[in-house]
Amino acid sequence: MKIAVVGATGLVGGVMLKVLEERNFPLDELLVVASERSVGKKMEFKGQPIEVISIPDAIKQKPDIALFSAGGSTSLEWAPKFAEVGTTVIDNSSAWRMDHSKKLVVPEINASSLTKDDKIIANPNCSTIQMVMALAPLHTKYDIKRIVVSTYQSVSGTGVKAVEQLENEISGVKGEMAYPYPIHKNAIPHCDVFEENGYTKEEMKLVRETQKILNDKTIAVTATAVRIPTAGGHSESVNVEFENDFDLNDVRKLLSETDGVTVQDNLDVNNYPMPIYANGKDDVFVGRIRRDGSQPNTLNLWVVSDNLRKGAATNTVQIAEYLVKNNLV
Repeated sequence: MKIAVVGATGLVGGVMLKVLEERNFPLDELLVVASERSVGKKMEFKGQPIEVISIPDAIKQKPDIALFSAGGSTSLEWAPKFAEVGTTVIDNSSAWRMDHSKKLVVPEINASSLTKDDKIIANPNCSTIQMVMALAPLHTKYDIKRIVVSTYQSVSGTGVKAVEQLENEISGVKGEMAYPYPIHKNAIPHCDVFEENGYTKEEMKLVRETQKILNDKTIAVTATAVRIPTAGGHSESVNVEFENDFDLNDVRKLLSETDGVTVQDNLDVNNYPMPIYANGKDDVFVGRIRRDGSQPNTLNLWVVSDNLRKGAATNTVQIAEYLVKNNLV
């Protein structure tokens, strides 16, 4: 089993290597791949140095699986070239997510749709993954009608430059700006670029990807995405209206029994999800579970996850694990 990590020197790529190691992924050979300017650099995996190679060199070696986290334009150009030599690509960018011929996969929800013919598989957006992890079991039982979500997203979702901007501002150091405004002691209601409808791409990802993953275009979704000065971990306030009524104890039980979801919802001891707790963990944490008293059949949830792990690297590796386990590569 030969695995390539494309974009290995980036934030998510580094976490992919860490997750592959932690989960003891069954690989015989690892290729660490990045842009030409990083070729020749050394990275470490399981205590051993591995030299970074170029994308064309990686393609020549025909890996079984390529985990991509190198940006949309790189994925559009190179993922098909990997697929041509028989490699199954799992792509973490937005490049293929809404392509009708590509599967958009959260393993706990819809991995069973994958086949050997799926040579480019899309990994959803980080904020979408954590929300659908919490909502999928509830949709199955109560039938979601409408979702109103507000996100509180960490700077690591933007990348290394944004993390450095926050650290510089905390230290009082002038440096390169990833955002048009300071992020320290601030909240910026602007994640990704604005579309013609006044929503950002990040907000529209929550709309489009949720409908695709849950395989239900009738679900109405509206979103507001906000960048906040946390280093890691995304939080979401989710208001969800169902066709059918629910019992709060049943909701908590259902979520508690869902693989990959941890319920933290004990107000007596101030137990609720927070980014500082989710840091470095793979689960999606759900709390502040309460009925919306303003209208029928409506629930409020607070959903938190490490955006670099379940929101990106871990979900990608889990897809790869599914492919190997089910002999799809």
